[in-house]
Amino acid sequence: MNSYLLVTGDFVKTGGMDRANFAVAEYLAKQGEQVHLVAYRVAAELLTYANVRFHQVPKIANSYLLSSPLLAQFGRIWAKKITAEGGRVLVNGGNCEWPDVNWVHYVHAAYQANQQVNWLRRSKTSFANKLSLHKERQALESATKIIVNSERTKQDLIARLNISKQKIHPIYYGIDPQVFYPVTADEKIALRQHLGWNENKPVVVFIGALGDRRKGFDTLFAAWQKLCKSSHWDAKLVVIGSGAELPLWQNRTANAGISSINFLGFRNDVPKLLQAADCLVAPTRYEAYGLGVHEALCCGLPALVSADAGVAEQYPEELQELLIPDPDHVTDLVTKLEKWYENQKGYTDIVLSIAQKLRSYTWDDMARSIQQLML
Repeated sequence: MNSYLLVTGDFVKTGGMDRANFAVAEYLAKQGEQVHLVAYRVAAELLTYANVRFHQVPKIANSYLLSSPLLAQFGRIWAKKITAEGGRVLVNGGNCEWPDVNWVHYVHAAYQANQQVNWLRRSKTSFANKLSLHKERQALESATKIIVNSERTKQDLIARLNISKQKIHPIYYGIDPQVFYPVTADEKIALRQHLGWNENKPVVVFIGALGDRRKGFDTLFAAWQKLCKSSHWDAKLVVIGSGAELPLWQNRTANAGISSINFLGFRNDVPKLLQAADCLVAPTRYEAYGLGVHEALCCGLPALVSADAGVAEQYPEELQELLIPDPDHVTDLVTKLEKWYENQKGYTDIVLSIAQKLRSYTWDDMARSIQQLML
């Protein structure tokens, strides 16, 4: 039995890096390895394993920023112990500097946040970004191996942080095929009835935090305004996500008199929402990978996403028309949405042929590749 220490904020299934870290922890636990978790929060199902030990880090004022020094300190304390016993350590980005394996899900040096909120929140974000940049550089320079979630992330590390390409190893995220899968026509109708969605009107989904403009909702909103001026456009836009700018967009929607945008806030039923929808749009300005897009594709949902997002590397030639060259180009997004609207079945049929391949690469497959890299 080998010992592993994993350091991250949360080991839960809510998405993104949390879901990925949960998958690695669960896989190692199922293999009978000794698993140590340094985090603020760990899902209860992980704690049912006798070989999993949770070293909880206090979360000061429920703030990740204020608590990050403690996470790093706890991580180094336990990393020293596990390393002395011959174990391996996996940290995430700049959360804990340690000379072993580092898993990069987001490159802070690759994107500068743009917020349209009050000066106090902007100041906080600016400070947090500068701190993250400093910790990121230190942690990655000390790592012996670096795992990245896409080739895009690999190139960002080489170009922006001058990291040697020899120690960077791309490993794509996996998926839970029992959760994200295409439903039958009857199942889709039942889901839409349950959600109160019109069975005959197309539903477009946007998923992303509305804390800044990184996810590109401002571009989608501007495009949607133009589309709504057309008499034949009858689609509904469902926005999943919360953040500091949510009230701003709700007010703008009301002031513009747009009735076809529905803000749902944070949701726990994203798989069902995707299965009930017809299209996903992600005009993101920076996306190291894009798990939400990956999940949509696995549900058989055509997904328009920025061409430089990591997940775009998974798009075969026949889906290249769904890639957005410029997330700031409103007219181009309008054109792509109109083209999807006119050929919904054609795009869906293509995506369904891809979904099976994506669903065959599971979270366990990803975790197995990571463990092999750490041996």
